[in-house]
Amino acid sequence: MQAIDLLLTRNSHPKLTDPIPAGASLERIYQAALRAPDHGGLKPWHFIEFTGEGRTRLGDVFAKAELSQNPGADIEVTNKLRATPLRAPMIIAVVAKIQEHPKVPASEQLLSAGCAAHGLVLAAEAEGYAAMWRSGWLCFDPFVKKELGLGEADELVGFIYLGSPLGRRKRLPDYDVNDFVEKWS
Repeated sequence: MQAIDLLLTRNSHPKLTDPIPAGASLERIYQAALRAPDHGGLKPWHFIEFTGEGRTRLGDVFAKAELSQNPGADIEVTNKLRATPLRAPMIIAVVAKIQEHPKVPASEQLLSAGCAAHGLVLAAEAEGYAAMWRSGWLCFDPFVKKELGLGEADELVGFIYLGSPLGRRKRLPDYDVNDFVEKWS
């Protein structure tokens, strides 16, 4: 696959199944993520991989996060959150490890970790797998951050759901570049 074809056809895939990336394929996916732009060479990324029972434990964290914010939460809501990580056979949490630096602000480090997450998604596609980048309130929840062992300054960029695609890929819309590009001459 040509790189440009990958970039033009990458697609979030919400229905994922086994097999998951493993061995040399998973190593290449992580290596691609580690090529993210990195001003100052800070390597402000950390990855937490969830498979098997790890996904169940992550679901428990999600349910407890809801209960910590809403002690009277409906059982259906907490059960739905508990099942969320079971939508894919592998999940990788991407963390921005924010460091104090005189020339590299936290915003650049967060962007770098976002690029690492995008690298994971693109590399998974290149390896023949599929991915879905999920974020939302759970990424910003203090309880989730604590349970995942994140430091005070760390930011949870998102959860990359990985596996093999199940079903057809959705059709991507065509965009007019002129709607997004402003030219100064």
